[in-house]
Amino acid sequence: MTSPLSGTVALVTGASSGIGEQTAATLAELGADVVVAARRTDRLDALVDRITGNGGRALAVAADVTDEDQAVAAVGQAVERFGRLDTVVANAGVMLLGQIEGADTTEWRRMIELNTLGAMYTAHAALPHLLAAAEREPRQVADLVITSSVAGRQIRLGSGVYNASKHAIGAFAEALRMEVTERHVRVSLIEPGAVATELASHNRPEVQERMRARFEGVDRLQADDIARTIAFVVTSPRHMAVNEVLVRPTMQQE
Repeated sequence: MTSPLSGTVALVTGASSGIGEQTAATLAELGADVVVAARRTDRLDALVDRITGNGGRALAVAADVTDEDQAVAAVGQAVERFGRLDTVVANAGVMLLGQIEGADTTEWRRMIELNTLGAMYTAHAALPHLLAAAEREPRQVADLVITSSVAGRQIRLGSGVYNASKHAIGAFAEALRMEVTERHVRVSLIEPGAVATELASHNRPEVQERMRARFEGVDRLQADDIARTIAFVVTSPRHMAVNEVLVRPTMQQE
C-alpha cells in the first residue's frame, strides 16, 4: 500500500529536538523524504540515523534561519538533493518570557528574529518550490505549516514580546494563505499550548519556577501529539485546507 506522502519531500526547521524532531520522524513514516534543519548538527545526525534506520530517506542541514541566506540555502539543499519540495514545517522558535519593564532586549531580538523573521525567510524561500509541487503529481497540493503557540491568540502578563512574535507570524500566515490558496498551497498555523519539550528551559530560573507553578498538576502535551496534528493537516485531501489548529492540554485553562 502506498504511504500518504510517498513521492514527496518535506523540510522541517527546528528539527533538533521536541516538536520538530518528532514531526520529521512522523513525516518520514508517512513516506516523505525529509530534510531536517537546525543549528545542532549532532542531534540532526542522530535523527537522520533514526529515519534511515526505519527505511526512510533523510538529509541533515545545518542552518540558522534567522540568517536569510542560511534559510535560502536550506531550501536549496532540499531541492538539490531530492528534486522538489512539497511540505515545509517552519518550526524553529524560542520562548523567553519576562516583564517588559527592565527587560533584556537581546531576548526580544532573539525571539523576533527566530519566531517571526526566521519563519518568514523560510516561507519566502520555499514558496516557489511549493507552488511548483502543487502543480505536479503525486498529490497536486503543497503545505506550509508554521508552528505558533496559544500565545499567538492570548495575551499573558510577562509574555508580551513572545506574544508579539507569535501574533505577527499568525498575521503573516493568514496573509500568505489568501495569496496562494487558490493555487493549492495550503498555509496552516499550529498553536500548541503547554508541551513537554525543552522550550521552557531557555528561560531564566525564576521564570522557569513560575512556569512550573502555573502548570503544576497539568498533564502536558507531548511532541508526538503535535506531530500527529501536523500529519493530519498535511495528509488531508486536496480539497480540504486546515488553516489553524489550537491544541491545548485538557486541563490547561488559558
